Amino acid sequence: MSGLATRVAAARNFVLKVSRAMEWLPLLLARVTLGWIFVESGWGKLHNLPRVIDFFASLGIPAPGIQAPLAAATELVCGLLLLAGLLTRIAAVPLAVTMTVAILAAKRSEITALSDLFALSEFLYIILLGMLAAFGAGPLSLDRLISWFTESNEKETETAESLLSARS
Repeated sequence: MSGLATRVAAARNFVLKVSRAMEWLPLLLARVTLGWIFVESGWGKLHNLPRVIDFFASLGIPAPGIQAPLAAATELVCGLLLLAGLLTRIAAVPLAVTMTVAILAAKRSEITALSDLFALSEFLYIILLGMLAAFGAGPLSLDRLISWFTESNEKETETAESLLSARS
């Protein structure tokens, strides 16, 4: 192999090694960023419910007196769950639904081309929420901690059961 090919291979291996070591970072950043955004948004809506109800009514959203507090509570609670990395895959779903409703109710008139949809922050949130629903919270989360404990307990139970059956 030539000197250049060796250097390119070494550089590639280095980049792959670094990227593998950083695999946890995108999920953490997406989760914490979205969690923070939704907590602030939900908190703000809950503390200005009359204005939010009026806004929902102006958009033609049915039952704005019910929908506004529901959307606010969803954003706050699910945002907190994302921040903690707890039930992340489940919490991502109602948030994605909320963002879909926001696009359809409040942003539809702004969309004249596909690029307009891609430019909406709500659409980006849906994409990131889909990523979290598909891949989970990542290693720095309560989901992973709980998974680690339950897997450890399952292994201990299997070991104890195999020991007991061996003695019989």
